[in-house]
Amino acid sequence: MSEATYRLLEESLGRVVLVRLKGNRSLRGRLKGFDQHLNLVLEDAEDISNPEDPKKLGGVIIVRGDNVVLISPAPE
Repeated sequence: MSEATYRLLEESLGRVVLVRLKGNRSLRGRLKGFDQHLNLVLEDAEDISNPEDPKKLGGVIIVRGDNVVLISPAPE
């Protein structure tokens, strides 16, 4: 993981992020943690792949880094 990526993730801890996954799926949730493999821990996550019908995933979820295509801070 590049230093810029690490810095962005550090700054995003505790904030809501958008995560694009393989298979054209998208998640939104509060970033609680991450590791060098880009595995993510998200809290209060929801699947926003279908914007007309977002699905709450509940609690805390772990997203495997192999599936992550893009991570972005959510617009405020």
